[in-house]
Amino acid sequence: MGAIADRDRTSASFGKSRRLLTASQYRAVFDDAAVKVSHRNLLLLARITDHPQSRLGLVIAKKNVRKAVQRNRIKRVARELFRQLPPADPPLDVVLLARRGLDGLDNTALFAALGEQWQKLARNAARTPQTRGN
Repeated sequence: MGAIADRDRTSASFGKSRRLLTASQYRAVFDDAAVKVSHRNLLLLARITDHPQSRLGLVIAKKNVRKAVQRNRIKRVARELFRQLPPADPPLDVVLLARRGLDGLDNTALFAALGEQWQKLARNAARTPQTRGN
């Protein structure tokens, strides 16, 4: 039972293996974004990766979302949605960029907007040639 519980906990977690951590990882997505999905309040950039699972990077600038409470809420909702998603095929490195007005959405609207944009991203990525990055 312990191994099953550990596996379930890690599959639903948002550990380091599911995050973009370094500037070079973010730069790789910015420089080689094969898929872009735009919404009035956010932008998703993605590239196909060699990693076994998709990874998420969050860029919630103080310029666009003034209050730290709101920036943290947006990050929390984005991570929660990312945790609940089925594995992407192909695996993607994704960067979420906040635009002005994103903090005006309540959690339900934010979750819905992110989910809709993620579906568009997954559809577009499936149509992208399978050239994998680092």
